[in-house]
Amino acid sequence: MQDGTYVDGLTIPTEAVLFDKDGTLLDFTGMWGFWTDCVLNDFRDQLAIRGLRINTDELPQIWGTLHDDQGRMNGYDVRGPLAMGTMDEVYAVLTWHGYRAGLSWAESKMMVRECLAHAEEEMENHRPARPLPGVQEFLEQCRSEGMVMGVVTADDTPSAIKHLQWMGLDSYFDVVIGTDLVERGKPFPDMLLLACERLGIPVQHTVVIGDTDGDMEMARTAGAGYRIGIGEPGRIHLADRTIQSFHELLNGGLGR
Repeated sequence: MQDGTYVDGLTIPTEAVLFDKDGTLLDFTGMWGFWTDCVLNDFRDQLAIRGLRINTDELPQIWGTLHDDQGRMNGYDVRGPLAMGTMDEVYAVLTWHGYRAGLSWAESKMMVRECLAHAEEEMENHRPARPLPGVQEFLEQCRSEGMVMGVVTADDTPSAIKHLQWMGLDSYFDVVIGTDLVERGKPFPDMLLLACERLGIPVQHTVVIGDTDGDMEMARTAGAGYRIGIGEPGRIHLADRTIQSFHELLNGGLGR
């Protein structure tokens, strides 16, 4: 690990690394694909009971997801609601689709809540959270260098902590900040600024790692020292550097 990141001719001390959770620390499709399949299958079944339906062709339009021939989620749009939205926004989108299908807004809200409650039960039973390749090794490397670490996520804080516990990664993080703790979620800077406040570290001394431009915009507007995007080349436009996996950061440090 280097002592700092080299940006615009200056070496900025790096005291903390702040991570997005979904799609950065954990396998997004494995985790939220399981959840999405549970919710949408139940949603369609509940509509059918009421004599209503939603076309399979419309599924990608709900949260920005991709689906196989059986309707199972197998990919997602990093610009879409599921990747970048808060849980309340995701709920609202599904409620709107229930309304579109013919329910009243109140009926749709109640049905969506039932579907979500059932999905949460299935998540608890199966615990589908899996870390991405190289994550634990990189966290160990950061810990060995005395780096402070935190998570800033569009998920709610209790859920985020639970998912980190499922993966056995919760002990690495000094702070976990979810959208429920701030007035504005990503791409606004609020979560990152709150994390730095709780850590007692200047935001310009942090590196932010995430898988969407929402993460990068949050880091930019907050004034983070360095932004690392994780994903396919060309998919994230606002990062200072893009990697395809954490293996690229092992032993090579956080700088360019």
